Amino acid sequence: MGGPMAANLVKAGHEVTVWNRTPKSVAGATTAATPAEAAARADVVWLCVSDTAAVEQVLFGADGASNSLRPGMLVVDSSTVSPTASLKFAERVRERGADFLDAPVTGSKVGAENASLIFIVGGREEFVAKLQPLFSAMGKQVVHVGPNSHGLGAKLGMNLMIALIYEGFAEALTLARKLGVDQQKLFSLINASMVKSGVVEYKIPFVEKRDFSPNFPLRLMYKDIRLMLDAGKESGVELPGLETVREIYEESRAAGQADLDYAATLTVLEKKAGL
Repeated sequence: MGGPMAANLVKAGHEVTVWNRTPKSVAGATTAATPAEAAARADVVWLCVSDTAAVEQVLFGADGASNSLRPGMLVVDSSTVSPTASLKFAERVRERGADFLDAPVTGSKVGAENASLIFIVGGREEFVAKLQPLFSAMGKQVVHVGPNSHGLGAKLGMNLMIALIYEGFAEALTLARKLGVDQQKLFSLINASMVKSGVVEYKIPFVEKRDFSPNFPLRLMYKDIRLMLDAGKESGVELPGLETVREIYEESRAAGQADLDYAATLTVLEKKAGL
């Protein structure tokens, strides 16, 4: 996600310096040796990494970007991580005179490539307005949902729906096929009825082709499911449907599907059904 996001900032004429844990370059951008070096002359530090531990390391590790923070800088995190941890990161950033926004995205890899991401932002409203030229270079919409961590709270809620909607589709497809229903006719019925969903509409072509190459890797959705369940425990919210979905993801991971798209969970149900 971060690579094409940085590339779109370059295309929009911004001066960009990049750093990645697995060394990569972006055409038109300067490549730094460390996060601290990348942030040294920046006005904005923008992160998009895989998990909470990675955000902490990139910001506050030995060569972390926090070593280069100064008053007036902004740190924006587009990773999907723990809301509780993100609040603590925001406090640590503000101790250095900078400020912090959580800005997870929806739109997947395709959205990152064609600059059609939707940013879900938590933080001070004036900073959202200040960053609008950067948001516009990478996405099609910005939704400011409230103070720090609220962007992440909304993103986890959305990903919870994605996981449940796709699981419902996968179970329905498996049952209908086992009962002898033609797959294509079921797809047509779904798309013509009130159960039509953006998630299902997007995934049907991949299911038809049996193409489970990763748009959203299963391992990352599993990470998000664990974040959702942790947030539920912290806030006293029961998530019984998600607990069941987690079991399917654990079976998929055990079957070696962690690096495939999360849509590959369908094959676990099919195997159990003898399809």
